[in-house]
Amino acid sequence: MSELINNSENRKARLKALILKLHEGDNHQDVRQELMQSLSQIPYGEVVEVEQELIAEGLPEEEVLKLCDAHSAVLQGNIDLSGSKTIPAGHPVDLFKKENEELKKVTAQVYQLLEQTKHSADQRLNEETVFRFRGLFNSLFDVDKHYQRKEYLLFPFLESKGITGPPKVMWGKHDEIRELLKGSLEILSHEDLTRDELLASAEIVLNQALFGIDDMMVKEEQILFPMAMDKLTEAEWFEISKQSLEIGFCLYDPKDTWIPAWTTEKNLDQARTEGSHIQLPSGGFSPAELLAILNTLPVDMTFVDKDDKVKYFSQGAERIFQRNRAILNRDVRHCHPPASAHIVDKIIDDFKTGKHSRAPFWINMGGKMIHIEYFALRDEHGQYLGTLEVSHNVNRYRELQGEQRILSYS
Repeated sequence: MSELINNSENRKARLKALILKLHEGDNHQDVRQELMQSLSQIPYGEVVEVEQELIAEGLPEEEVLKLCDAHSAVLQGNIDLSGSKTIPAGHPVDLFKKENEELKKVTAQVYQLLEQTKHSADQRLNEETVFRFRGLFNSLFDVDKHYQRKEYLLFPFLESKGITGPPKVMWGKHDEIRELLKGSLEILSHEDLTRDELLASAEIVLNQALFGIDDMMVKEEQILFPMAMDKLTEAEWFEISKQSLEIGFCLYDPKDTWIPAWTTEKNLDQARTEGSHIQLPSGGFSPAELLAILNTLPVDMTFVDKDDKVKYFSQGAERIFQRNRAILNRDVRHCHPPASAHIVDKIIDDFKTGKHSRAPFWINMGGKMIHIEYFALRDEHGQYLGTLEVSHNVNRYRELQGEQRILSYS
């Protein structure tokens, strides 16, 4: 046993010395070579412990944050995951990893589009290419929900167990990535963006955002998630699972529901519809009754709150526009094609200022006449609460003739 402890302490001391070499400015490649020669493999838990010790010993969190990418690159491929636990389908870590799979697909598409743009014979940047870039970066900004679930649900449990340094460092990287994504979207919003301007911006902003997202996935899957699986109990993971929907999911709608064998809550969705009575001025109902009412109405409804985040969509049998839970807590602008984002902005601005309260549209789609109307929601004092989108197939009403006064179920 003492030999194992000594081996662990020796590995951590060696890793700490190598990270401090990076801090002192040593070449990354030389440090990586030294790591491979002297350590070969290091258990994921020890990487976390070393970060924690460095902060406890006085290395500022800001400096650990700066070193984060450097020592992540040095360690990549040298972390021993052989002792990590199996992850059940639908478990919060399983969902994090599924989201990472979707994020990898999008970052790969952006890299591919950048290469195509770089090698294009056309020096101009056509509108379709700009729209594709905007759409892909809008999708990438969905990573904010992935990070929020870590920050507000996972990190508090880690901190309660004395693991405080690594969550702070990782949260700092989240904020860096968010700023890079905001900067990328701002660059791509310029009307007269040229090909050369885009490629120059890619070097200093767009590529950095992509690298940050991809590198964070490595940190999560090689260090954070295996360590968190070791530290948290099933009850703690179940609490994270129950609260996850309030924040939403990133580019992925969960297909499996993870329920620990010991819990009496056999279905999370059912559990959420049980409980207190909802009382309104003109009557009341249970959550289950309200859910049935909303899903029985022959219209699609989507609610966007006052902060422009999608908070709810109905799940009736006659859906017109497909929705999934990945859009929950997403900025509504990112749920529409980039070409129509300015229309969404206009509607929201007019509703918030009180200039207008309704915005109707109608379109022909697949042989159906679809009526779409946006309504400003306000409280009794006129304060803006959000926007309700209602979509309806009105073909049957356009075809009505005469009257029907006799009962008929057809």
